[in-house]
Amino acid sequence: MVHQARPGELEPASIRRRLLAWYRKHKRDLPWRRNEDPYRIWISEIMLQQTRVAAVLPYYARFLARFPDVQALAEAPEQDLLAAWAGLGYYSRARNLQKAAKNIVELGEFPRDHSALRELPGVGDYTAAAVASIAFGLPHAVMDGNVARVLSRLALELGDIKSVAVRKRLRALAEVLLDRKRPGEFNQALMELGATVCLPKRPRCERCPVRLYCEARKQGLENQLPVRGARPSADQRGKRLLVIEKAGKVLFWQRPAESSRLAKFWELPEREQLPTAKVTDYAGAFRHTIVNTTYFVEVCRAIVGSRPNGFRWLAKSSLEGVPVSTIAKKALALHAQSEAVSRRSGVP
Repeated sequence: MVHQARPGELEPASIRRRLLAWYRKHKRDLPWRRNEDPYRIWISEIMLQQTRVAAVLPYYARFLARFPDVQALAEAPEQDLLAAWAGLGYYSRARNLQKAAKNIVELGEFPRDHSALRELPGVGDYTAAAVASIAFGLPHAVMDGNVARVLSRLALELGDIKSVAVRKRLRALAEVLLDRKRPGEFNQALMELGATVCLPKRPRCERCPVRLYCEARKQGLENQLPVRGARPSADQRGKRLLVIEKAGKVLFWQRPAESSRLAKFWELPEREQLPTAKVTDYAGAFRHTIVNTTYFVEVCRAIVGSRPNGFRWLAKSSLEGVPVSTIAKKALALHAQSEAVSRRSGVP
């Protein structure tokens, strides 16, 4: 008979001791772990929401170089902020960062407790707990995807991990296991375990410091947990983008401020937007996925007689300083690659 472990049955003291010892020896050297500055920790936690560490690393360094403190972030022009964030996705995170920065400037100091952190725009329970524990040593357990996976296996949680009841049980377990003397270090250790050892597929149980306490491993169910509900089916769409160049400039249009997605970002024109444009060449195609939608994007070179209404020429040399969508960046990169191949092959 399968037995789901209750929090007290998991020997919390032993799990804490083993997990912390493992973390101190095996943790990755990540820049946000090198200090306890709440600003830098907060920036990293927002960037890491639904984004891989490898993708965040270069953005983190550049972002802090441009906005080294909360005052600089609060005062930054929105176009500079979006340009610095371009490519990370989920752009509401960047806008909420700036809103929160302005709130912090008005407060006169960075919030130092969980409830005050929770009131900042874009800060949920997880982020507030992470910043409170790591920056200020406050005893708040974190619950992200990695932690939920580790705990569901430890306790042999057989319910749907997305359900409210299961999340409530896992949160209660996280609070029991939390090392209240070293909450920040313990939270990071638990997240690190999920990120590097207790993986979604093929967990590396032989490397796990708490494998002796894992109920899923004892039952041979580590690869079946956590249980997840069915994912929504993927949507597929086609796009044909035009790269129109003139005197070192490229034709773009800007999404309006009220756009539900990528507000104020610059985009390349689609074929349907410029039916009178003359397509001169085919540059290639690529796929781009946003959440549950996959776009199949064709890229063509084209020419226009004059600048159409609603469009603007942007200098190629200035594109790094404006928020250009990732799809547009990929299309321009493919266009440049195609041109380079043509030059090498002698095609005019």
